[in-house]
Parts: sequence; C-alpha cells; structure tokens
Amino acid sequence: MANTPSNMLPLGTLAPTFNLTDTVTDKNLRLQDVKGTKGTVVMFICNHCPFVKHVNPEISRLGQEYQKKGFGFVAISSNDVENYPQDGPDLMKETAKQEGYSFPYLYDKTQETAKAYDAACTPDFYLFDSSLRLVYRGQLDDSRPGNGIAVTGNDLRNAMDALLEGKEVDTFQKPSIGCNIKWANT
Repeated sequence: MANTPSNMLPLGTLAPTFNLTDTVTDKNLRLQDVKGTKGTVVMFICNHCPFVKHVNPEISRLGQEYQKKGFGFVAISSNDVENYPQDGPDLMKETAKQEGYSFPYLYDKTQETAKAYDAACTPDFYLFDSSLRLVYRGQLDDSRPGNGIAVTGNDLRNAMDALLEGKEVDTFQKPSIGCNIKWANT
C-alpha cells in the first residue's frame, strides 16, 4: 500500500466547479447540484484502495447522518481506468450500491476535477461552508488499515459539527493518508 498524504489545499479556497457523470444514475451533476445548505463534503475515493475500503462504512454513515442536517455529500473517483479497470464506472456503480452510498459517486474521466482540487490520495476529504469556501481538508480520522484505531470519522465530524454550531473550524488539520490517485499517462 502506498502512503500518499493529502496536498492540503489552502483554507478559504473557493470550491472548484465540476460537471461529472454520476455512475449510479448516469446523470451529469455539477457542484451546485450537490451543494448543501450548511456545507458540502467532497471526497476523492476509488473502489480498490484498501484505505477507502477501510473507511467505507463510516463515510456511508456520515453521509446518511449529515445529509439530513443540511450537508451535501459527493464522492469522486479520478483514477485512470485504463490501467486500473477495477475503478471503472460500472464497478463504481456496484460499489455505491454495495456500500449503501446515499450520495452521488461521480467519475472524473479527464482527471481535471482532481487536479482542480489538488487531490493526491484516496481517500481525500474536503469540507466547504455554505458559501463553498474550504474550511476543512485532510483525514477522516486517525484510523488506517492495520493500526488498531477504530474508524470514527471524528476529524470530519468535528468540522461539520462546528459549522452546524456556527463555530470556527479548528485549523489544526491532519492530511489524509492513502493510495495515490492513479494518474493517466499523458
């Protein structure tokens, strides 16, 4: 397993727009379509990464819990499917159903969205406020495959709770660690 850290996009950055295909519904969705009234979580994930598989149950739980509280959620896979066919759109659709995602799972074929977000790894998490300004980026929590720490989602959960309570999000944020995004040879 690779241990690639997040690039940590600067706080306050305006969320880059996108228009990508949802692998579950086959509809194109834009950032505005998935934006929440309280905030918006953008996750870069994929099907095959053991780090993502480790946190899948918790990201499903967080989506179900916080979408009810006014948060938009979206997952994006930007991996090169020519060399990593297990991350292709048809298998993304299967993964979304198996994992019970309540949020869209978008395919970034050109990898332009990952580049716009300066995404580096899977999973990589971004939380934007109601004005789509970045308030949190980095890890879900301290759990990693094999480290014995329970998956709680506490880092992302605490940031979302701060937004709900009208408080400042703690600026001490740890990078996510995971598999590197599989860039296409261009």
